[in-house]
Amino acid sequence: MFMANKNIFFAHSGGVTATINTTLSGVLTEYKKNKDFFDRMFIGCNGIIGAIEETMVDVSDWNAKAIEAVRTTPGSIFGSCRFKLKDPAKQASEFSRILEVFKTHKIGYFIYNGGNDSQDTTLKISEYCKANGHPLVCIGIPKTIDNDLECTDHSPGFGSAAKYLATSMLEASIDLASMSKTSTKVFILEVMGRNAGWLAASTALAPKPYNADVILMPERTFDEKATIAKIKSTVEEKGYCSVTVAEGLKNKKQEIWSSQKNNVDAFGHAQLGGVGAQLSQLIQKKLKLKTHFAIADYLQRSARHIASKVDANEAFALGEEAVKFCKARKTGKMLTIERLSNHPYRSRIKDTDLTNVANKEKLIPDYFIDADGLNINNACIEYLKPLIAGEDYPNYHSGLPSYKNFEISLVKKQLDAITHI
Repeated sequence: MFMANKNIFFAHSGGVTATINTTLSGVLTEYKKNKDFFDRMFIGCNGIIGAIEETMVDVSDWNAKAIEAVRTTPGSIFGSCRFKLKDPAKQASEFSRILEVFKTHKIGYFIYNGGNDSQDTTLKISEYCKANGHPLVCIGIPKTIDNDLECTDHSPGFGSAAKYLATSMLEASIDLASMSKTSTKVFILEVMGRNAGWLAASTALAPKPYNADVILMPERTFDEKATIAKIKSTVEEKGYCSVTVAEGLKNKKQEIWSSQKNNVDAFGHAQLGGVGAQLSQLIQKKLKLKTHFAIADYLQRSARHIASKVDANEAFALGEEAVKFCKARKTGKMLTIERLSNHPYRSRIKDTDLTNVANKEKLIPDYFIDADGLNINNACIEYLKPLIAGEDYPNYHSGLPSYKNFEISLVKKQLDAITHI
């Protein structure tokens, strides 16, 4: 079938990861191999907002050196966004604007790299453009450190975040053990995870005795009495206790313990944070033990200096595959990872309909959690372990990672400026 619109529009969405640009480098690499099939390739600045505001960068002529620099850079070179397209009827101006921009710039292929809400956006744009007579191939690429996307064994970005957190727990626990005789007895690491505890679970990967002794996950209601008892017995047994707590930990009313109810993000999610401090205060009150806590926050998703090789390789391969799907005119799909074996670890790329993924969450299953709900079991460790394997270091200069500062030159706008989003 002849395609009049042969340009590609790519964008990142949602929270960034250590390997989100690695996926982009895979897209760029495969696009360069197929320049005789496609025309130009545009990157949207700040996710789908780049389409609404017509703020795009033409990367069609980027060379191999620039693409390699993209591969090892954390964050999102062109920005990301937390902006959800919900209902074409209620957001008619945004949807019609995207369609107008795509038509004007002859965009026939749309690749969106993001998590649950982002896949919903991809689906809605696909359906809207089809309904309005603009043939558009839409492909979603999975991305999230939370590892909570359905239909894929795991999500790119998670493995590197898990590696960072497991390493942090290992090193902090060694420090804790060194000082526990006369000083701190309990260390708490607060990690991301609104509804899914995969990141918290990853701290169990630190080798014993420096792994997390207690892991508090959103999948289990916080049991104060059991938690305090477990921490007390662990300190009595080995002299100290390392604890990981997910920011989405819930109380008996199924309310997020640390939720800042009056502060929500663009997706309507309550702003989280502070559960580590709350737990620390509780332990000191109940057990009279000196306690320290740390909040991983942005560090866990930006630590490109310690990225997992498995994660980086899969992130890159997914980018390549997305362009191949575009060329084959496979549309309305999100790429997925299927695990073939653990020993040795092998995987392959497959796909699923966007309708199977949008706005759904994959939580830690019961069979991965200990009976007391305060840690994970060996089956979960076997699932997690391959995902942090290997290193994919960036280049270093003067003792620090050498990350390129990209100069962004926008495509000339052809439409009138939009007055609001």
